[in-house]
Amino acid sequence: MFESIRKHSKFVMILLFLLIIPSFIFVGINQNYFTESSKTVARVDGHDITQQDWDNAHRVESDRLRAQNPNMDVKLLDSPEARYATLEKLVRDRVLAAAVKKLHLTTTDEQLVRTLQEIPAIAALRKPDGSLDAQAYKALVGSQGMTPEGFEANLRNELALNQVLGGISGTVFTTDAELKQAMDALYQRREVQVARFDAKAFADKVQPSEAELKAYYEAHTSRFQQPEEASVEYVQLDLAAVEAGITLSEDDLRTYYKENAERLAGPEERRASHILINAAKDAPAADRAKAKARAEELLAKVRANPKSFAEVAKANSQDPGSAASGGDLGYFGRGAMVKPFEDAVFGMKEGEISDVIESDFGYHIIELTGIKKPKAPSFEEMRPKLEAELRKQQAQRKFAEMAEAFSNGVYEQSDSLQPVADKFKLTIHKVDHVTRQPSAGAQGPLANARFLEALFSKDSLENKRNTDAVELAPNSLAAGRVTQYSAARTLPMNEVGDKLKQLYVAQKSAELARQEGQAKLAAWKAKPDAAQLAAAVTVSRDQPQNLPREVVDAALSASTAALPSWVGVDLGSEGYAVVKVGRIVERPATDAQLLEQQRAQFVQWSSLAEVMAYYELLKKQLKVQIKVARP
Repeated sequence: MFESIRKHSKFVMILLFLLIIPSFIFVGINQNYFTESSKTVARVDGHDITQQDWDNAHRVESDRLRAQNPNMDVKLLDSPEARYATLEKLVRDRVLAAAVKKLHLTTTDEQLVRTLQEIPAIAALRKPDGSLDAQAYKALVGSQGMTPEGFEANLRNELALNQVLGGISGTVFTTDAELKQAMDALYQRREVQVARFDAKAFADKVQPSEAELKAYYEAHTSRFQQPEEASVEYVQLDLAAVEAGITLSEDDLRTYYKENAERLAGPEERRASHILINAAKDAPAADRAKAKARAEELLAKVRANPKSFAEVAKANSQDPGSAASGGDLGYFGRGAMVKPFEDAVFGMKEGEISDVIESDFGYHIIELTGIKKPKAPSFEEMRPKLEAELRKQQAQRKFAEMAEAFSNGVYEQSDSLQPVADKFKLTIHKVDHVTRQPSAGAQGPLANARFLEALFSKDSLENKRNTDAVELAPNSLAAGRVTQYSAARTLPMNEVGDKLKQLYVAQKSAELARQEGQAKLAAWKAKPDAAQLAAAVTVSRDQPQNLPREVVDAALSASTAALPSWVGVDLGSEGYAVVKVGRIVERPATDAQLLEQQRAQFVQWSSLAEVMAYYELLKKQLKVQIKVARP
């Protein structure tokens, strides 16, 4: 059959074309995906940011945050606020990129080199002669999935972007007068007296009738909603569960010890001295030949008298870092030197002098002066570590096999978790009152939004089948099932008696406290001598004296044109407060160290304000539009 199709492929293609095209005509093409993914969510400098751009950026940002914080609650990353923050960051990046282009900002080679040298991980790659280990540098950036060229191009771009706002933040300064005015306003102190009218004190005066409770219930039914909930059971397969089922034999442990004794002992280090004759790899052939000939002469000299190696190195080596010490490079391990040099050193016997070795730096003559090979710990000393390592390795290998069987098991026997629990020796966890969203303090699978989504899927709720195996994290799977489900509902009045009365009494008590407080405020303003207030205290934003924040804010924002001044503060469900502001208290003298800290803080605030103002100006100039409402 397939041979016939191959022979008549052109005919088959025409036939398929005739069959498929009419289906598009009569049924139509689903435009939803294309429309949704190409929807414009923002515009910067005439260029659109699409829904797909936003989704991709949020996926990258979420992966980055999860990598930095493995224990982060994933539901935080999927919130509308987190997604909107990603959109704002995407817009900001586009704004800065557009500004770089319009302002013709570039990064010079000197700036790039200086920045590279300031990165600790790269600075640590310098060799004894001060040059950068190119292979190690390539490996370092390669571990991030980049080439040196790509890494440096990204760094150039980042430095150019930083110039846009860096030029603003780096030029902010403040005068002593500005600092004093700002700090005086922020840390101003006022002497106040407060009278509290706590709602709880009025609770005994509230005696609701049945009719009043019914009216309150009918007006606030949303407060008596019981969310949907379920009783569930689940099993979890992870490395810990797999490890618990692994039994290690004595032979396995001893074999593992023998295979890894050298690694467990630590890396071997070697000490060497060298004589270097410089010859850059891009130098003319004649120059390199001359340098090699010179190295050959010196090699003959030290081989004739090996004890003269240090003297010859001191007099002739062109390595400024080691020549003065007779060419001694000290002890080093693998990966510290360029490969030709390292291969030679780790292939020599102690006391041996190498042939002339060529590297990118020129020609070396090497003498191996020492070998430091740590002694491997005994088997008994290493037994706990061996068991932990081997058990973990076997668990990781076994998990891949078990994961597939686990996934198939919960699917094929979907009416119970017991078979898969018995097969893999897993515990079935049973939990009541599970809701669609992770509850406060939830742990394990019940803190995972994807797992809860699977539990509350239509098939799971209606048919009480096992969920599919859900990946909670690398090497961690869970499956669950709903044993009992209660849909969301408004609780009837007869089921909320205590809660209904408590809510009603709390609201009425707060109203009575507010009425009493407002009446006293009016009376005390008229007759200050009749006021019943607490002892005077001095408050400020950094010393609130255990008063509620609303009281402190009201006291510090009250008019001081005519003192004393009076202000009432509504504390919501807590009641009401009357505040009398008696006088402004002079700030104590600030010591020099604290003053400098305040200056630095104020400059930082001012810098941020300037940067944000400039950024808003750039957004206006680039006609930025965000078409999605802020959550």
